[in-house]
Amino acid sequence: MSQITERLQAGEHPYSCPALVRCKKEKKLTSSCNHSFAPPLYVHLQYDPKNSGFISTERFRDLLATHGSELDPHKLEVLLALADGNADGKICYQDFVNLMSNKRSNSFRRAILQGSRQLKGCSLRDEVGLGLPQRLVRHVAYETLPREVDRKWYFDSYTYCPPPWLILAITIAEVAVFMYYGIQLDRLVLQVSSPSFLKSPLPYHPQLRAQAWRYFSYVFMHTGIEHLSLNMAMQLLVGVPLEMVHGALRIGLVYVCGVLAGSLAVSVTDMTAPVVGSSGGVYALVSAHLANVVMNWSGMKCQFKLFRMAMALVCMSVEFGRAVWLRFYPPAFPPCPNPSFVAHLGGVAVGLTLGVVVLQNYEQRLQEQSLFWIFFCVYTLFVLCAVFWNIFAYSLLDVRIPPAP
Repeated sequence: MSQITERLQAGEHPYSCPALVRCKKEKKLTSSCNHSFAPPLYVHLQYDPKNSGFISTERFRDLLATHGSELDPHKLEVLLALADGNADGKICYQDFVNLMSNKRSNSFRRAILQGSRQLKGCSLRDEVGLGLPQRLVRHVAYETLPREVDRKWYFDSYTYCPPPWLILAITIAEVAVFMYYGIQLDRLVLQVSSPSFLKSPLPYHPQLRAQAWRYFSYVFMHTGIEHLSLNMAMQLLVGVPLEMVHGALRIGLVYVCGVLAGSLAVSVTDMTAPVVGSSGGVYALVSAHLANVVMNWSGMKCQFKLFRMAMALVCMSVEFGRAVWLRFYPPAFPPCPNPSFVAHLGGVAVGLTLGVVVLQNYEQRLQEQSLFWIFFCVYTLFVLCAVFWNIFAYSLLDVRIPPAP
């Protein structure tokens, strides 16, 4: 008690005491206390008078009974499940602080899943009287999250601030670039057949592979309105809900990794072909989402999930088939071939590895997931090998690259 009082007088946070450090080590937690939330000091002194860093489950239930009316009902259910999930009869005080600060650790998931009771109350789907924004959040929760506790947590925590800006911004930019070149080239269908299409500074071309930005900027160019429409439909229908749940940083990571993997895969396996289109990033998001649905099939409660998954696979197959047909269709301006389809496969590979790990760890720290680091290291190794391939393989294999546009 004296240690906490001294910290208060010194202007320090009252909960950064050695007992909490011991608690964090014992529970193998690495998250620090969020200073934006500080439970009242008397709560800590009353329920942990020995400054051990733990609270007994009985006193913890008393605390919930006293202050439960101040909490969101779904968050209260999670706290009760946490109390029932601790067989050792005590709860780490730092866990409580992290939970109230929206910083859940793996201990919460384990405690809830191993608890002796289920979450009480009705499911989100049974709640009535919700406004349009709340119904949209509930719909997104059922579309993307397989566990009811995660759906309730997301429903209580999401505030539309920030909005899902990343996927929307990318989509608007891609449509704007397409319209600009549609006007400039005087065609919207099969723009790739125009002699000036590949003269843009955006598409990837093997003769210009030293211009590093082209490995990313090719996403803003599309072969025609049929190419753009399919990609934009999948990008918005899948990408926006995923960004609402997992945030712009994580979804942006998967998208950009898919884009880079797509162009590098083309440079390694289809060495003479250019690349255009956002299929690398789109297929990374869609394949990750579909794999997450399959792996959590019983937990996913979205309506008509089998039909909708079949439709997503049909759209992906149609777009991929269109890309394969175009690649082997006689080019309008030989010897330069039509754009490659291999970028789709690079995106799928990223989605089934990095993407799945990201989507399966809602509100969990990716840096604490060993599988994330394994896939990230494999991806980094692939990027390094592809870079060296682009530097040395073209000359060693004496590849005949078509002239620059």
